[in-house]
Amino acid sequence: MDVNLSILEKQASSEALLLRLQVRRPLNLWTLRLVVGTYTSPTKIKLLGEMKAWAYSGLNGLQLDTMKVGEDSPECIGHLIWAATMAWAIESTPCRNARLLAINDDLFQHAKLVRYFRKRGFETIKQVGSAPNDLPLRLVWGGAGTLMKCECINVYKKSLQLWDSYRERKGTLG
Repeated sequence: MDVNLSILEKQASSEALLLRLQVRRPLNLWTLRLVVGTYTSPTKIKLLGEMKAWAYSGLNGLQLDTMKVGEDSPECIGHLIWAATMAWAIESTPCRNARLLAINDDLFQHAKLVRYFRKRGFETIKQVGSAPNDLPLRLVWGGAGTLMKCECINVYKKSLQLWDSYRERKGTLG
């Protein structure tokens, strides 16, 4: 399967969506902010969703920090964000794996996050809690929760399939 971020950008545009990436490269570290929005007027853009991440050449690869989708955003926004993030990682970095922490601030919300990430293709690595060896992970991720990992290509394929399915239902696949 070919991975192509520029095709996703064109497809987003055909859906009247803006897909933009802001990438910085300080000290052999990539930082990413990927946003999806739509024009509300010729000079105003409404943010529909975003992903923040960082990456480095090491074993753990892409570190996913923040994923937000607006409550009133179309269902496809999350699919597009995931597909574009994974496409960027595969095309622009040596990362083939990604990690994230499903934060455990609230039991119900935590369970919902873990289910959501599993459906995307993530698997649990470990529970990050109050053990002394968890301190570095708590500092990096900002809390306790379920540390999860995935293969970028698998999340890309799943998300692209969902994105294409949405576009097919709308009749804009092509």
